Amino acid sequence: MNTRHTRLHGGSSLDWLTVALVLGCVLLLYYLVPLVSLFFSVPVGDVIVRLNDPTVVNVATTSLLGASISTSFAMAFGLPLAYWIARAETRWKSVVTAIVVLPLVLPPTVSGIILRTLFGPNTMIGDWAAAAGIQTWRSLAGIVLAQTFVASPFVVVTSMAAFEGVDRTLEHASRSLGKSRLTTMRRITLPLALPGIVAGMTLAFARAMGEFGATMMMAYYPRTMPIQIWRAFRELGLDNAYPIAILLVLISVAVLIILNTVASNPWR
Repeated sequence: MNTRHTRLHGGSSLDWLTVALVLGCVLLLYYLVPLVSLFFSVPVGDVIVRLNDPTVVNVATTSLLGASISTSFAMAFGLPLAYWIARAETRWKSVVTAIVVLPLVLPPTVSGIILRTLFGPNTMIGDWAAAAGIQTWRSLAGIVLAQTFVASPFVVVTSMAAFEGVDRTLEHASRSLGKSRLTTMRRITLPLALPGIVAGMTLAFARAMGEFGATMMMAYYPRTMPIQIWRAFRELGLDNAYPIAILLVLISVAVLIILNTVASNPWR
Protein backbone atom coordinates (compact mmCIF):
# COMPACT_ATOMS: atom_id res chain seq x y z
CA MET A 1 0.00 0.00 0.00
CA ASN A 2 2.77 2.42 0.91
CA THR A 3 4.66 1.55 -2.28
CA ARG A 4 1.60 2.20 -4.41
CA HIS A 5 0.94 5.49 -2.59
CA THR A 6 4.55 6.58 -3.17
CA ARG A 7 4.37 5.82 -6.87
CA LEU A 8 1.09 7.68 -7.26
CA HIS A 9 2.59 10.78 -5.65
CA GLY A 10 5.82 11.08 -7.55
CA GLY A 11 7.90 8.37 -5.91
CA SER A 12 8.22 6.33 -9.11
CA SER A 13 11.66 5.23 -10.18
CA LEU A 14 11.00 6.97 -13.50
CA ASP A 15 11.98 10.62 -13.24
CA TRP A 16 9.69 12.40 -15.68
CA LEU A 17 11.60 15.65 -15.36
CA THR A 18 14.67 13.87 -16.71
CA VAL A 19 12.59 12.33 -19.49
CA ALA A 20 11.30 15.78 -20.40
CA LEU A 21 14.86 17.09 -20.52
CA VAL A 22 16.03 14.25 -22.77
CA LEU A 23 13.14 14.72 -25.19
CA GLY A 24 13.64 18.47 -25.17
CA CYS A 25 17.35 18.09 -25.86
CA VAL A 26 16.52 16.30 -29.10
CA LEU A 27 14.73 19.44 -30.29
CA LEU A 28 17.51 21.68 -28.96
CA LEU A 29 20.06 19.70 -30.94
CA TYR A 30 17.85 20.03 -33.99
CA TYR A 31 18.10 23.80 -33.53
CA LEU A 32 21.82 23.99 -32.79
CA VAL A 33 23.47 21.36 -35.00
CA PRO A 34 22.39 22.92 -38.34
CA LEU A 35 23.58 26.32 -37.09
CA VAL A 36 26.99 24.93 -36.18
CA SER A 37 27.10 23.09 -39.50
CA LEU A 38 26.53 26.37 -41.34
CA PHE A 39 29.63 27.95 -39.82
CA PHE A 40 31.78 24.94 -40.71
CA SER A 41 30.48 24.63 -44.27
CA VAL A 42 33.02 27.04 -45.74
CA PRO A 43 36.45 28.25 -44.59
CA VAL A 44 36.40 31.35 -42.39
CA GLY A 45 38.75 33.14 -44.76
CA ASP A 46 36.39 32.65 -47.70
CA VAL A 47 33.51 34.03 -45.67
CA ILE A 48 35.47 37.13 -44.67
CA VAL A 49 36.49 37.78 -48.28
CA ARG A 50 32.93 37.45 -49.53
CA LEU A 51 31.59 39.68 -46.78
CA ASN A 52 33.79 42.44 -48.23
CA ASP A 53 32.08 42.06 -51.60
CA PRO A 54 30.31 45.33 -52.59
CA THR A 55 27.08 43.43 -53.32
CA VAL A 56 27.02 41.94 -49.84
CA VAL A 57 27.79 45.32 -48.29
CA ASN A 58 24.96 46.93 -50.28
CA VAL A 59 22.33 44.35 -49.34
CA ALA A 60 23.43 44.45 -45.69
CA THR A 61 23.17 48.24 -45.68
CA THR A 62 19.74 48.12 -47.31
CA SER A 63 18.52 45.54 -44.81
CA LEU A 64 19.81 47.46 -41.79
CA LEU A 65 18.38 50.74 -43.05
CA GLY A 66 15.02 49.24 -43.95
CA ALA A 67 14.73 47.35 -40.66
CA SER A 68 15.68 50.46 -38.67
CA ILE A 69 13.06 52.61 -40.40
CA SER A 70 10.43 49.88 -40.12
CA THR A 71 11.12 49.42 -36.43
CA SER A 72 10.88 53.17 -35.90
CA PHE A 73 7.45 53.24 -37.55
CA ALA A 74 6.40 50.20 -35.54
CA MET A 75 7.39 51.94 -32.32
CA ALA A 76 5.83 55.28 -33.25
CA PHE A 77 2.42 53.79 -34.03
CA GLY A 78 2.50 50.44 -32.25
CA LEU A 79 3.42 51.69 -28.79
CA PRO A 80 0.37 53.99 -28.46
CA LEU A 81 -1.85 51.20 -29.77
CA ALA A 82 -0.41 48.75 -27.26
CA TYR A 83 -1.04 51.21 -24.43
CA TRP A 84 -4.63 51.73 -25.56
CA ILE A 85 -5.32 48.00 -25.73
CA ALA A 86 -3.80 47.47 -22.29
CA ARG A 87 -5.71 50.27 -20.60
CA ALA A 88 -8.96 50.77 -22.52
CA GLU A 89 -12.16 49.35 -21.04
CA THR A 90 -14.10 48.31 -24.13
CA ARG A 91 -15.27 45.15 -25.79
CA TRP A 92 -13.51 46.18 -28.99
CA LYS A 93 -10.13 45.33 -27.45
CA SER A 94 -10.35 41.72 -28.58
CA VAL A 95 -11.25 42.77 -32.11
CA VAL A 96 -8.34 45.21 -32.30
CA THR A 97 -5.96 42.60 -30.88
CA ALA A 98 -7.10 40.08 -33.50
CA ILE A 99 -6.39 42.60 -36.26
CA VAL A 100 -2.93 43.24 -34.81
CA VAL A 101 -2.12 39.52 -34.70
CA LEU A 102 -3.41 38.86 -38.23
CA PRO A 103 -0.12 39.70 -40.02
CA LEU A 104 1.62 37.14 -37.79
CA VAL A 105 -0.54 34.28 -39.06
CA LEU A 106 -0.66 35.29 -42.71
CA PRO A 107 1.92 33.68 -45.03
CA PRO A 108 4.50 36.38 -45.88
CA THR A 109 3.87 36.11 -49.62
CA VAL A 110 0.15 36.67 -49.02
CA SER A 111 1.03 39.73 -46.95
CA GLY A 112 3.05 41.01 -49.89
CA ILE A 113 0.17 40.43 -52.29
CA ILE A 114 -2.20 42.27 -49.95
CA LEU A 115 0.16 45.24 -49.75
CA ARG A 116 0.67 45.25 -53.50
CA THR A 117 -3.08 45.61 -54.12
CA LEU A 118 -2.92 48.85 -52.12
CA PHE A 119 0.55 50.28 -52.75
CA GLY A 120 1.61 48.58 -55.98
CA PRO A 121 1.64 49.96 -59.52
CA ASN A 122 -1.69 51.01 -61.04
CA THR A 123 -3.28 51.46 -57.62
CA MET A 124 -4.74 54.69 -56.28
CA ILE A 125 -2.25 55.13 -53.45
CA GLY A 126 0.64 53.90 -55.58
CA ASP A 127 -0.17 56.40 -58.34
CA TRP A 128 -0.62 59.24 -55.86
CA ALA A 129 2.71 58.47 -54.23
CA ALA A 130 4.43 58.23 -57.62
CA ALA A 131 3.00 61.60 -58.59
CA ALA A 132 4.50 63.00 -55.39
CA GLY A 133 7.88 61.50 -56.27
CA ILE A 134 7.67 58.49 -53.97
CA GLN A 135 7.61 55.02 -55.48
CA THR A 136 5.98 52.53 -53.14
CA TRP A 137 7.26 49.40 -54.88
CA ARG A 138 10.70 48.29 -56.07
CA SER A 139 12.18 50.84 -53.67
CA LEU A 140 13.27 51.34 -50.07
CA ALA A 141 9.74 52.60 -49.38
CA GLY A 142 8.37 49.25 -50.56
CA ILE A 143 10.78 47.42 -48.25
CA VAL A 144 9.69 49.54 -45.29
CA LEU A 145 6.00 49.00 -46.06
CA ALA A 146 6.48 45.22 -46.22
CA GLN A 147 8.68 44.99 -43.13
CA THR A 148 6.45 47.25 -41.05
CA PHE A 149 3.40 45.13 -41.89
CA VAL A 150 4.96 41.84 -40.78
CA ALA A 151 7.15 43.11 -37.91
CA SER A 152 5.08 45.76 -36.11
CA PRO A 153 2.76 43.21 -34.42
CA PHE A 154 5.73 42.13 -32.28
CA VAL A 155 5.95 45.65 -30.86
CA VAL A 156 2.22 45.85 -30.18
CA VAL A 157 1.76 42.40 -28.64
CA THR A 158 4.89 42.47 -26.50
CA SER A 159 4.42 46.06 -25.34
CA MET A 160 0.77 45.35 -24.55
CA ALA A 161 1.83 42.51 -22.26
CA ALA A 162 4.43 44.79 -20.66
CA PHE A 163 1.85 47.53 -20.00
CA GLU A 164 -0.62 45.02 -18.57
CA GLY A 165 2.09 43.81 -16.20
CA VAL A 166 2.43 47.25 -14.60
CA ASP A 167 0.63 47.52 -11.26
CA ARG A 168 -2.33 49.82 -11.83
CA THR A 169 -2.37 50.94 -8.21
CA LEU A 170 0.79 52.90 -8.95
CA GLU A 171 -0.99 54.66 -11.80
CA HIS A 172 -4.03 55.35 -9.61
CA ALA A 173 -1.77 56.82 -6.96
CA SER A 174 -0.20 59.12 -9.52
CA ARG A 175 -3.59 60.22 -10.84
CA SER A 176 -4.84 60.84 -7.28
CA LEU A 177 -1.94 63.27 -6.82
CA GLY A 178 -3.24 65.32 -9.72
CA LYS A 179 -1.00 64.00 -12.48
CA SER A 180 -2.49 63.67 -15.95
CA ARG A 181 -2.78 60.34 -17.76
CA LEU A 182 0.04 61.37 -20.11
CA THR A 183 2.34 62.31 -17.23
CA THR A 184 1.49 59.10 -15.40
CA MET A 185 2.18 57.05 -18.50
CA ARG A 186 5.47 58.84 -19.14
CA ARG A 187 6.79 58.76 -15.56
CA ILE A 188 5.27 55.57 -14.15
CA THR A 189 3.97 53.15 -16.77
CA LEU A 190 6.58 53.59 -19.48
CA PRO A 191 9.68 53.14 -17.27
CA LEU A 192 8.22 50.04 -15.61
CA ALA A 193 7.22 48.52 -18.96
CA LEU A 194 10.47 49.48 -20.69
CA PRO A 195 12.17 46.04 -20.64
CA GLY A 196 9.18 44.47 -22.38
CA ILE A 197 9.00 47.34 -24.86
CA VAL A 198 12.68 46.90 -25.71
CA ALA A 199 12.03 43.19 -26.21
CA GLY A 200 9.25 43.96 -28.68
CA MET A 201 11.39 46.47 -30.51
CA THR A 202 14.26 44.00 -30.76
CA LEU A 203 12.02 41.20 -32.03
CA ALA A 204 10.48 43.55 -34.59
CA PHE A 205 13.92 44.56 -35.85
CA ALA A 206 15.01 40.93 -36.15
CA ARG A 207 11.78 40.00 -37.94
CA ALA A 208 12.22 42.89 -40.37
CA MET A 209 15.82 41.87 -41.06
CA GLY A 210 14.74 38.33 -41.92
CA GLU A 211 11.62 39.17 -43.92
CA PHE A 212 11.57 37.57 -47.37
CA GLY A 213 8.13 36.87 -48.83
CA ALA A 214 6.38 40.21 -48.39
CA THR A 215 9.54 42.14 -49.24
CA MET A 216 10.05 40.18 -52.44
CA MET A 217 6.50 40.92 -53.54
CA MET A 218 6.82 44.64 -52.81
CA ALA A 219 10.46 45.36 -53.61
CA TYR A 220 12.66 42.81 -55.31
CA TYR A 221 15.01 45.76 -55.83
CA PRO A 222 16.86 47.09 -53.95
CA ARG A 223 17.69 43.68 -52.57
CA THR A 224 17.68 42.87 -48.88
CA MET A 225 19.79 40.12 -47.33
CA PRO A 226 17.14 37.35 -47.46
CA ILE A 227 16.40 38.09 -51.11
CA GLN A 228 20.11 38.13 -51.94
CA ILE A 229 20.53 34.77 -50.21
CA TRP A 230 17.73 33.32 -52.32
CA ARG A 231 19.16 34.81 -55.53
CA ALA A 232 22.69 33.61 -54.76
CA PHE A 233 21.42 30.11 -54.05
CA ARG A 234 19.27 30.00 -57.19
CA GLU A 235 21.77 31.46 -59.64
CA LEU A 236 25.24 30.86 -58.19
CA GLY A 237 24.88 27.88 -55.88
CA LEU A 238 24.70 27.29 -52.17
CA ASP A 239 28.31 28.25 -51.41
CA ASN A 240 27.64 31.82 -52.54
CA ALA A 241 24.69 32.11 -50.17
CA TYR A 242 26.70 31.17 -47.07
CA PRO A 243 28.31 34.55 -46.24
CA ILE A 244 25.04 36.49 -46.10
CA ALA A 245 23.33 33.64 -44.26
CA ILE A 246 26.11 33.67 -41.66
CA LEU A 247 25.80 37.44 -41.33
CA LEU A 248 22.07 37.08 -40.69
CA VAL A 249 22.76 34.43 -38.06
CA LEU A 250 25.24 36.73 -36.33
CA ILE A 251 22.62 39.49 -36.26
CA SER A 252 20.14 37.03 -34.77
CA VAL A 253 22.66 36.12 -32.07
CA ALA A 254 23.09 39.82 -31.31
CA VAL A 255 19.31 40.09 -30.95
CA LEU A 256 19.33 37.21 -28.45
CA ILE A 257 22.08 38.91 -26.46
CA ILE A 258 20.01 42.10 -26.27
CA LEU A 259 16.92 40.17 -25.20
CA ASN A 260 18.84 38.52 -22.39
CA THR A 261 20.60 41.65 -21.13
CA VAL A 262 18.57 44.84 -21.48
CA ALA A 263 15.13 43.39 -22.24
CA SER A 264 12.73 41.11 -20.47
CA ASN A 265 11.73 37.71 -21.83
CA PRO A 266 8.70 38.52 -24.04
CA TRP A 267 7.19 35.06 -23.46
CA ARG A 268 7.64 34.94 -19.67
